[in-house]
Amino acid sequence: QVQVVESGGGLVQAGGSLRLSCAASPRTFSNINMAWFRQAPGKEREFVAATSWSGIRTYYADSVKGRFTISRDVAKNTVYLQMNSLKPEDTAVYYCAAKGGIVEVTPNYPYWGQGTQVTVSS
Repeated sequence: QVQVVESGGGLVQAGGSLRLSCAASPRTFSNINMAWFRQAPGKEREFVAATSWSGIRTYYADSVKGRFTISRDVAKNTVYLQMNSLKPEDTAVYYCAAKGGIVEVTPNYPYWGQGTQVTVSS
């Protein structure tokens, strides 16, 4: 069983920054593609960013390009989401997801974390 655990959410003012972390275990689960999704109240879960297992390929939603950066530590099976220039519309619960195979930008991931709240005040 693969476990995915997020951390790093919180409250920040507009224009500020936060970094989310996500660890997938066990480390013996190799070649894991990892992604971040978010869900605001009353809205569907939406794709934010994803990275291939090697970290070489990254993908971003248009709404976060240039502001968010996804990166990973392959040895630790950990992925990070650096969020800069945050806006009130970025407020949501952020979920980390993991899967083998190919990277997807739809929520077609079998393993999910519990979510971490990000709140951006205006």
